[in-house]
Amino acid sequence: MLRIGRGDIHLIDLETRLPFKYGIATMTRAPYAFVRVPVIIDGVETFGIAADLLPPKWFTKVPDALLEDEVAEMLAVIEQARDLATDLEAATVFEAWRELSQRQSNWGREEQLPPLLTQFGTSLIERALIEAVCKAKQQSFAEAVRDNTFGIRLGDFDEQLAGTEPSDWLPASPRTRVIARHTIGMADPLTDDDIPADDRLSDGLPQSLEACIARYGLQHFKIKVSSDFESDIVRVSRIADILTQHAPADFAFTMDGNEQFRTLAAFRSYWERLTAVTELQPLLEHLLFVEQPFHRDVALDANILGELATWTARPRIIIDESDVGSDSLRQAIALGYHGTSHKNCKGVFKSILSACLLAKLGRDDPQAGYVMSGEDLANAGPVALLQDLATTATLGIASVERNGHHYFAGLSAFPEAVQEQTLQHHADLYHSSESGWPTLNIQQGEIDVTSVTAAPYGVGFEIDVEQFASADQWKNADS
Repeated sequence: MLRIGRGDIHLIDLETRLPFKYGIATMTRAPYAFVRVPVIIDGVETFGIAADLLPPKWFTKVPDALLEDEVAEMLAVIEQARDLATDLEAATVFEAWRELSQRQSNWGREEQLPPLLTQFGTSLIERALIEAVCKAKQQSFAEAVRDNTFGIRLGDFDEQLAGTEPSDWLPASPRTRVIARHTIGMADPLTDDDIPADDRLSDGLPQSLEACIARYGLQHFKIKVSSDFESDIVRVSRIADILTQHAPADFAFTMDGNEQFRTLAAFRSYWERLTAVTELQPLLEHLLFVEQPFHRDVALDANILGELATWTARPRIIIDESDVGSDSLRQAIALGYHGTSHKNCKGVFKSILSACLLAKLGRDDPQAGYVMSGEDLANAGPVALLQDLATTATLGIASVERNGHHYFAGLSAFPEAVQEQTLQHHADLYHSSESGWPTLNIQQGEIDVTSVTAAPYGVGFEIDVEQFASADQWKNADS
């Protein structure tokens, strides 16, 4: 039995080391929010901490909305989830999550907020609860999932999974290494020659795609595209040349459609033109899948995408931003998609349920090519990245989009005490940069997550969140 107390929220502002353009926005700074939740578990009080960036223009891609308004809205969503969780009692974490998710969903509908944004708040409380329970039970996240300590009921999600548990579908043990899939942003320099002299950084980290491949030994990549074929073809052709010359021979890549297409005909025409380019044939042989090419407003609309499944020459396609509800994956599979993405910000239990369903479908039809990817571009430590990696390793996801180390200068923005804690507990995941602050340790394109999977839920040490501004202090300082 558990009872949730009133949590608190603290924030620190992070600045990117270089701007990142994704879709309709370019990110140069973002708050990093810590959510601390006290929990009484079987009569003993403990607490859990979760964290995440508050990135504008991802949860709600509204072009004319002010960035500061979107950040304020994300914080309000987190505060609401905190308030709705206060004094909630449940037999298991899974039941607490379901109840909070329903309460938050009802509130979000009243406020006319999109589900993806609404449940972001739920996910942070969920992650904090997971850490609290793992600490109380002295289990790692992977052990708790395997033993079903959280009380997950798969049959409540899909009748195909009735009578089974996560351990029936997920790997017997978590991965110890994952491939860091490097995102090539729309505005990212491809070679050092592309960087104007005034924009060159001196923080000791690589800046261009070419330099990142050389430094980290990158194997997997994610190419972001627009719906403008003429501009895309020039850029993708350049990327193809660089990957062919500098990446390992067995490199692989995914393509992010950035929700740029609103009809099947538009994307099909784009794809057929792209695949008809002779010079791109060697590159396309390395394609893993295409992520979310259709705008979230139409991506699960059978009236618009009803003929997707009959397009036999389509690439493997997964949803990302459209994965907003418990039935989103089922809808996507029925339409002809091949899977979905995992992101902690969309929900941990939600990803466990989806991974189990995809494993079931894959066993029934091994040739179908179902896939669950690991995404979340700018995920950063000292908490969010580690907890997400603990989840992906437990789900068995081999290739995970990771670029927080590229767009942010490691953990340089955090107090030295936090940097030292991170290096002490995660000397495999992080190492010291030339300037002494921790940065992600990528070797041959992979990151070692052994310490992450051994910790209760990724982190394994207690961060003093009160050294950061409280939510009220942060809002007043920003006003």
